[in-house]
Amino acid sequence: MATTFANKKSAGQPAATPAGPVPITQDAPRRRRRPVVVGAGLALAAVGALVAVWQVDEAGNRTPVIALAHDVKAGETVKKSDLVVAEVAPDPALAPVPVSRSGDIVGKTAAADLPKGTLITDSSVREGSPVAQGRDTVGILAKPGQLPAQQLRTGNTVALVHTPQDDADAAKSSSTQKTADSISAVVVGVSSPDANGAVVVDVAVAGTDSAPLATWTARGAVTIVLKAGS
Repeated sequence: MATTFANKKSAGQPAATPAGPVPITQDAPRRRRRPVVVGAGLALAAVGALVAVWQVDEAGNRTPVIALAHDVKAGETVKKSDLVVAEVAPDPALAPVPVSRSGDIVGKTAAADLPKGTLITDSSVREGSPVAQGRDTVGILAKPGQLPAQQLRTGNTVALVHTPQDDADAAKSSSTQKTADSISAVVVGVSSPDANGAVVVDVAVAGTDSAPLATWTARGAVTIVLKAGS
């Protein structure tokens, strides 16, 4: 009887809990990826790839156009040495002149002050200078002392003062010429200084003044005065 009782008691008791930590199994639950997130990631990757391809294609799709190698002032004649080739991507907002049409630009005058690096368009230049329309243009070789230190610019109003080099020349001029001792003019162009600092100043004058001014210029007997407010 004692044996039977002992067996029944042990059968009714719960199983003993094993000592020590419970081992971690490899069958941990996995997170499920949402189809929407996966699709968005793939779409972004595709867009990035397309942008990269477009950028590479645009980098190679460039057109050679005309730009300025240095500053050109308004009214100055554009020379071949003023131009440089620039490569730009096509843009409907821009209308630069292609290199193949550089001959259409050389020899024309700048319509406005054009800084270095400016892309040349058809409106950047024009035929001739409006300040010279209806007037004669005379070039004056002016040395330091015959023009102001302030740089002359196209459109400046100047007085061309007759300054004979000696008394004999002054007497001869006064007896042979009936023009005034000064002539009003407008600057239409200024060259770069030479090694001695002399520049050629192109001025527009009335037709009746061009001959005497040319005579003064040939003798080096003219001084350029910049008018106030010009």
